[in-house]
Amino acid sequence: MNKTVELVKLWGAYEEQNPNATLDNFFRHQLSLIATAPEKTDQPEKLIPDINGRLMILLRRIAKYHITYSNKALEGTGFDQIEEFGLLVTIYNEVNPIKSEAIYNNIIELSSGTNMLNRLKKRGLVSEYADTEDKRVKRLQVTEKGKQALMVAKDKVQRVARMMTHGLSDEDKQMCIQLLTPANDRFNGMFQKQKSKSFDEIFKEMTS
Repeated sequence: MNKTVELVKLWGAYEEQNPNATLDNFFRHQLSLIATAPEKTDQPEKLIPDINGRLMILLRRIAKYHITYSNKALEGTGFDQIEEFGLLVTIYNEVNPIKSEAIYNNIIELSSGTNMLNRLKKRGLVSEYADTEDKRVKRLQVTEKGKQALMVAKDKVQRVARMMTHGLSDEDKQMCIQLLTPANDRFNGMFQKQKSKSFDEIFKEMTS
């Protein structure tokens, strides 16, 4: 069958079942049909994740690969780990934020972020000064040495990103961004607000 004719027939069948669907809905539906199905097993004692768990496992594994390769790529740049690089990028881009803003924007615990900042200050990559309007507030700024380190590290981090996404077309990457951005937006800003709540409370709040 001609591929164009086949595509039109598939769309016709889908539109009949989903009269209000868009082309984006149709293409996502087609992609979902070819997604890898969970492995079937006759051993009930095995813990097989559902579709939600499979997606989270996939994202977590990719994130771990990214962290491992990024840390290796950053050797000799002045950064010991990718989180330090991310923290300094935030300070650079946000133009002298206060300490808590820089830390929370990177989804790091305050104590861990403070220790990280102290290490960056000892290496001369970041400095701290009192806010001009409120002397009790400390602001952060990237030093000249820090800027130089950022430019060197940026190229290495970008190479890691290219390696991690090698084989995906720009269209595939854009689709991944489009699909996952709403999930990120939903949790953005909520993480710190929910720290004193139980998981049951958080689950109800985020799924209601």
